Amino acid sequence: MSARHETDLVIVGAGPTGLFATYYAGFRGLRVTVVDSLPELGGQITAMYPEKQIFDVAGFPRVKGRDLVAGLVEQAGAAEPTYLLDRAAVHLAAREDGLGLTLADGTVVDASAMLITAGIGTFHPRPLPAAEGWVGRGVEFFVPSFVPYAGKDVVIVGGGDSACDWALHLEPIAASVTLVHRRNAFRAHQRTVAQVRASTVRILTDAEVVELRGRTTVEEAELKVEGRALVVPAQAVVAALGFVADLGPLQSWGLETSRRHVVVDQAMRTSRPRVFAAGDITDYPGKVRLIAVGFGEAATAINNLAPVIDPAAHVFPGHSSEG
Repeated sequence: MSARHETDLVIVGAGPTGLFATYYAGFRGLRVTVVDSLPELGGQITAMYPEKQIFDVAGFPRVKGRDLVAGLVEQAGAAEPTYLLDRAAVHLAAREDGLGLTLADGTVVDASAMLITAGIGTFHPRPLPAAEGWVGRGVEFFVPSFVPYAGKDVVIVGGGDSACDWALHLEPIAASVTLVHRRNAFRAHQRTVAQVRASTVRILTDAEVVELRGRTTVEEAELKVEGRALVVPAQAVVAALGFVADLGPLQSWGLETSRRHVVVDQAMRTSRPRVFAAGDITDYPGKVRLIAVGFGEAATAINNLAPVIDPAAHVFPGHSSEG
């Protein structure tokens, strides 16, 4: 027999936005259940970027991803939430005065309202053709820990924020870092690119990885740089080419979507009654995808869904520093 769980608010996604929303829902006096397909709290930061420095959260000149998550988890604990982890949200059905959310293991969560904070769905790394057969043998798509790269010659492929950030983080501990980008211009933040250019990282533009060679693991990479062949030592290759987002089961929930995102209004309401969204998954005119923005959207969503759950509640409850 499938387990059933009753709550006021079910939050789908246990990343930074979902964790802050959990705290704020508790501040509004709501019972909260948090669902995530990953086995640990923290979403993509925990899974992919725990050692990465984050610079755009108010109050922190810089903070490691894992430290930010730890603080958010502690803060969310004030709400005494129920966490249902390592199980995906699969099916959403309307109930009388509420919603029924079925999880992959058969658990059904009955809630008065839902807040979706699930990043932008399931991520599939963009492939690096030359890496076929080498994944796990020296080739990775993200860097959850810097320790395995100590003393190694590292080739990072990509031109976005992650590629440049990892190049900077690995420079002090790797034997060498080579950044390979197929274009001359980088997509990363201008300040980050400037820091990479000022470092000892070897930057190769108009370049691509043609072949990886080695015995049991990668030992060297053959590149094509401005049309010419170049072989460099490489005991580790990071294919930071970005990810293709897939909304997965959310696409069947009757929500209006745009470019793999969920459309919301100024109150963070989706096109479906009782369903709200906040964070990277949302889309509206002028949307800026920053963690700090997600925190604000979470507070907006919680304050607007509170009267949906309890008609006697007000949208604005007063400041959390009061009382």
